[in-house]
Amino acid sequence: LALVPITSSADPSLGQLHSQLGTVQAHESSLAASITSLSGLISSLDSQIALVESREAQVRADLAADRAKLAVVQRALTRERQLLALLKARLARARMLLSRQLVSNYEQSKPNLVSVVLESNGFTDLLDKITYLKDAQQQQQAIIAITMQAKARADAAAAHLAALQATDRQITSETASRVRALAGMNMLLHAKEGALQEARSAKQNALSATQARGAALRAEIGRVEAAQAAAERAAALAAQQQAAANSSVGGSGSPAAVGPTYGPSGGWAIPYAIVLCESGGQNLTPNSAGASGYYQIMPATWKLFGGGGPAAYLASKGEQDAVASRIWNGGAGASNWVCAGIVGIH
Repeated sequence: LALVPITSSADPSLGQLHSQLGTVQAHESSLAASITSLSGLISSLDSQIALVESREAQVRADLAADRAKLAVVQRALTRERQLLALLKARLARARMLLSRQLVSNYEQSKPNLVSVVLESNGFTDLLDKITYLKDAQQQQQAIIAITMQAKARADAAAAHLAALQATDRQITSETASRVRALAGMNMLLHAKEGALQEARSAKQNALSATQARGAALRAEIGRVEAAQAAAERAAALAAQQQAAANSSVGGSGSPAAVGPTYGPSGGWAIPYAIVLCESGGQNLTPNSAGASGYYQIMPATWKLFGGGGPAAYLASKGEQDAVASRIWNGGAGASNWVCAGIVGIH
């Protein structure tokens, strides 16, 4: 029956970790560049918003001026309407006077110069009648002139009124257009700014997550490198022990059997170099592959060799020593520990 290997090989290798870290760092740089670009766009947009706000202040000032102008125009319209009403009244009066004069002339048969001369009693009477005719003619001409002047002024007032009304409509239209343009521009700029800020926030969140992943990878790389350094030290120690063992048998050339050794924490069921590489001499909780305890024994192997409980790290050191000794089997089971090969024990 094959044994389940006691190993932590489920963890990524150092090369894989460095490759992952390189990918994370590239992504981190890309995100940082995107954030810088978005920040530049937002800064540029802030400048545009400031410019629009400045224009808004100017437009509002223009709007106030336009409203003041409109008030002046409205007052002028009121005056012109009053003047037009007065001129219409004068025109009506002039027409009434002219009408009366015409009716009077028709009904009383206006005298001519011959009849005045023939019917006059002396020179004085003749002069009085001629003066009367002249005055009547001048009065009619004055009435006609007043009527024509009143009509002309009424026409001019009507034209002026129409022009003022057109100006009023133009001012209102221009003001409304400015207000609509301003509102649309402000809405567009603020919407664009909001979208950019949301995008930057998302990038910043992604960057934070990527930085956390990078920190975790660096920590894992540090752990693996520390384990490798410990393994190298253990290998050197094992080599020294092997050399000492060879010397003790008189240099016969036959390698000494590798058996239980002693380390800083006392006796061990397997060479201490392997223990140092696997767990550092600590009763570790399960790693990502499930191995645990002083000897990093997998749960299935622990049960297979008579270990009590679900995992090695829950048992006493004595029980772990006993199970490890059975697995080691005088060195025949060395291949069950990956670190045995690392430290040069086969």
